[in-house]
Amino acid sequence: MEKHAFARQLRATQTDAERLLWQHLRCRQLLGLKFRRQRPIGRYIVDFICFERMLVVELDGGQHLENSADQARDQWLSAKGFQVLRFWNHDVLQQTEAVLDAIRLAADSAFPGNPLTPGPSP
Repeated sequence: MEKHAFARQLRATQTDAERLLWQHLRCRQLLGLKFRRQRPIGRYIVDFICFERMLVVELDGGQHLENSADQARDQWLSAKGFQVLRFWNHDVLQQTEAVLDAIRLAADSAFPGNPLTPGPSP
């Protein structure tokens, strides 16, 4: 199957964790950043990506436990300049705010002193 068609199929058949996280990332809700879901990057399809911050967010189920293919994928993405965050589906469903805080921190630290982060009042 062609990569873009497969990505489209993945968007239509999201897991519960992907659906929940997307509700918090879509429409620039997180720090005003544009996230995309199920996006082809090179030979891979990433779960969520923010190009502005070169940030990839991957959600993993049990099939990803110590998966060497995931390690190779993370290395390839890192070599291209992306920071990769991985969360277990269970954590997204049970500790949503903690996951969102980790994504905020990573996005914010990608470009310290950026205009998207409010500074102290004058």
